[in-house]
Amino acid sequence: MDALEGWTDFHVAMVGATAALAGLVIVASSVNIAQIVKATTITSRLAAAIAGLVLAIVVAGAALIPGIPAPAYGAVVLVATAGAGAFQVHAAWVIMRDPDPADHARLPKSALGFVPIAAYAASGVVVFFDPPTALVLAAVGCIIAIVSAIIVSWVALVEVLR
Repeated sequence: MDALEGWTDFHVAMVGATAALAGLVIVASSVNIAQIVKATTITSRLAAAIAGLVLAIVVAGAALIPGIPAPAYGAVVLVATAGAGAFQVHAAWVIMRDPDPADHARLPKSALGFVPIAAYAASGVVVFFDPPTALVLAAVGCIIAIVSAIIVSWVALVEVLR
């Protein structure tokens, strides 16, 4: 796909950044794993955040495959998005079923992880019609996945110690 040529540096940077962040999230979480596992909403949100980072790695990595045709790239994006989306759907289900009556932020907690999923899903569809726009949507998804994972990680690491 010709549109990918100008994005090589971005994709290389994103593969490295998201892989490093995913590793850091896992290591940081392991410090308080006993407390994190007790909090099912936090556990599911962390899993979804890590899945979002893996999605960013897969999509940026696929973009680095020399000569990948747009349909193949779109298929990779859509399949990877479905996988990460399953983690986010599970997290939203767990959050919405949380029995804690003091939890008034269920909807924002559930929605945060769907933003990068939506951007990637749009990218996977749009690539068949407008590859340059699809790459912008994937870049937005990647950046939002990083921000979302950082927010969820911070909340997880702070909330379990309260």
